[in-house]
Amino acid sequence: MDLKLIESLSNSFGPSGFEDDVVSVVRSYTSEFNVVEDEMNNVYISLKSNTGNRPMVMLDAHLDEVGFMVQSILSNGLIAMATLGGWVPSNIPAHTVHIKNATGKLIKGIIASKPPHFMSEKEKSAPLDVEQLLIDVGVTSRSEVIDYFGIQVGDPIAPDVNFSYNADTGILFGKAFDNRVGCAAVIETLKRLSAHGDLNFDVIGALASQEEVGTRGAHVTSQVVKPDYAIVFEGSPADDLYYDHFTSQCALKKGTQIRHMDSSYVSHRKFIDFAKSLADQDGIKYQSAVRRKGGTNAGRIHTAGKAVPVLVLGVPSRYVHTHYNFCALEDIESTVTLAEKVILNLHHKW
Repeated sequence: MDLKLIESLSNSFGPSGFEDDVVSVVRSYTSEFNVVEDEMNNVYISLKSNTGNRPMVMLDAHLDEVGFMVQSILSNGLIAMATLGGWVPSNIPAHTVHIKNATGKLIKGIIASKPPHFMSEKEKSAPLDVEQLLIDVGVTSRSEVIDYFGIQVGDPIAPDVNFSYNADTGILFGKAFDNRVGCAAVIETLKRLSAHGDLNFDVIGALASQEEVGTRGAHVTSQVVKPDYAIVFEGSPADDLYYDHFTSQCALKKGTQIRHMDSSYVSHRKFIDFAKSLADQDGIKYQSAVRRKGGTNAGRIHTAGKAVPVLVLGVPSRYVHTHYNFCALEDIESTVTLAEKVILNLHHKW
């Protein structure tokens, strides 16, 4: 795996609807492929061996991360925000963010939190309301926000976090592992497939925008690609800190997560059985998951056209939908290796 690719993707600014910087990183690492983007920031990465006359395998991941948008600017210079994607209010305050203005400049701000010195006991125990959270960019008036920083209503906001890798533990730290690690896995899988030369399938990596606000990009990409099969790569929420060994289904260093069900789809059993048989045969670590909640782009893709068999492979990632994430490099490797094996051994009929 290319750690610089993962670092560049993780550090990129890209809340839902504002994935431009992530698209630029993708382009810089995929020059050996045919790459096209659409007006929604969806990116299509095609193997040069594609013929257009063979069954199509679609490799999906989403480009966007959870973030915010400037909703209004108060007279005292504080900035109200609206959420882009699913946030738990208690995870938001007292962290730094970047606001991207119309010229592309990133302005650092702090999501304001009232010090305990000024809080009543009732305030300390009261639930947080996202609409009451404000961003402080270090000024004293609305005019300074506009004149000094050029911030406007509608500007996007993303967490301010720098990627790092611990070679001793094999653990990656950064933001937006949901789903920049999935994007990295798609690109790495395409690179490995291209080394095999001619395949039995055409393969397109379809990196979708706006997953966090309703899987909107995948609604478009599935119509454009018209896949016969799809593999969805996700940065899946790790649960190994909350459950015991037998209940946990998304643990770091336990391999790729094969998802059987979530609130958006029920898996294609034959596709999963096929993938698990290959993993067992080659000693690729995996963990099966049945999720009562959550969803992925598979929810959109599996109902496209005349229906699409979809395999969801997740990289266990701690603390998704917060500022900071951990994941294990070996789990990304397991995910890519299994995807490669599946495509090389896939037949058009089960």
